[in-house]
Amino acid sequence: MKVEVLSEKEKWITMNNGNICTPKGFSAGGMHCGIKRKRKDLGWIYSEVPATAAAVYTTNQFQAPPLKVSQESINTNGTLQGVIVNSGNANSCTGKEGLKNAYKMREIFSKKAFLEEKEVAVISTGVIGEQLPMSKIIAGVESISSLLNTDDSLSFEEAILTTDTFTKHVCLQLETDNKIYTIAGAAKGSGMVHPNMATMLGFVTSDINIEHEALQQALREVTAKTFNMITVDGDTSTNDMVLVLANGMAGNKQWTQKDDEYALFKEGLHIVCQSLSQQIARDGEGATKLIEVQVNGAVTTDDAQVMAKTIVGSSLVKTAVFGQDPNWGRIVSAVGYSGIMINTEKIKLKIGPILIVEEGMPVSFCEEEAKSYLKNEKIEITVDLDAGNESATAWGCDLSYDYVRINASYRT
Repeated sequence: MKVEVLSEKEKWITMNNGNICTPKGFSAGGMHCGIKRKRKDLGWIYSEVPATAAAVYTTNQFQAPPLKVSQESINTNGTLQGVIVNSGNANSCTGKEGLKNAYKMREIFSKKAFLEEKEVAVISTGVIGEQLPMSKIIAGVESISSLLNTDDSLSFEEAILTTDTFTKHVCLQLETDNKIYTIAGAAKGSGMVHPNMATMLGFVTSDINIEHEALQQALREVTAKTFNMITVDGDTSTNDMVLVLANGMAGNKQWTQKDDEYALFKEGLHIVCQSLSQQIARDGEGATKLIEVQVNGAVTTDDAQVMAKTIVGSSLVKTAVFGQDPNWGRIVSAVGYSGIMINTEKIKLKIGPILIVEEGMPVSFCEEEAKSYLKNEKIEITVDLDAGNESATAWGCDLSYDYVRINASYRT
């Protein structure tokens, strides 16, 4: 198996053939039950033993019924053993019937898996405002042949997609103290992705034994620097969440926030979530380029995050990148309206390796070189405020003609 060493310090390695079933004790699968016309639309994750669970949720006030049911499950005792997911229908803005259907999904999957209902999370994604076709979902769940020892992670990844153009996954391993620890993730997200947990689903599995409070804190901190730092179109959805399951089957002594290993775990979780975030941003609806904006020299981390997200979320910056136009004025304008106090005479701007602005003034640069750089699939924009020592990075994508085409006909 080919691996990539991330750094000598981190010790985590990327398992190129790994997936969410690589951590010990996890199975996954997916199928077509009929919500969509042809593509897979029902997926599941199963752990051989109860897994410590943590989650973060959308900030949209129209929080969908499945999220409420999943929160109830997790809050019962901090563990889950099964997850059932459908795509193509969000079961959002569906009232009491929608909540009843979410509970029904939990009930039928728990019976299939021989679990207590509150050991199961329910997740839906897709079109808002339509009731779930429960007869199709029930038939789909009942047709699952086996939950144990099923490594069909690709089918799971396909089953959670909506307008995505590719599946998204990552897997890391760490070998230390004669034990092998694994953290893996899968995600969906393409349109309606904006900071503060929106329009995307993230699933992380691990065989590490970690305390619930430590897992929740690690996820909260990591999400702030990864999933909450991506934007595709500025819209925040009603359904989406990141869920982490850690079943302890690696056999380690339970890690807490006081243990040295906690930092190591959080480092691995950060790598997984950052990779998934970048994959989501790269797969923005109609996207042709990944945009990475780094803001350095801010007074606070919050300032850096706000400015980075403002720049990467600017429609004018996005369209300039799509058109391979080094229109740096759009970037500087976004810096100015971000709401962060700056000294304009200290601003430095680079597009890739090319210095564009220094001390708030444009410098001489080769426009053809800049245009050539903007042909790349990944575009890096760096802003230095020269006001402090804090920094942040945000990710997004360009805005193309295809974005309008896709969203003008999403329900057809």
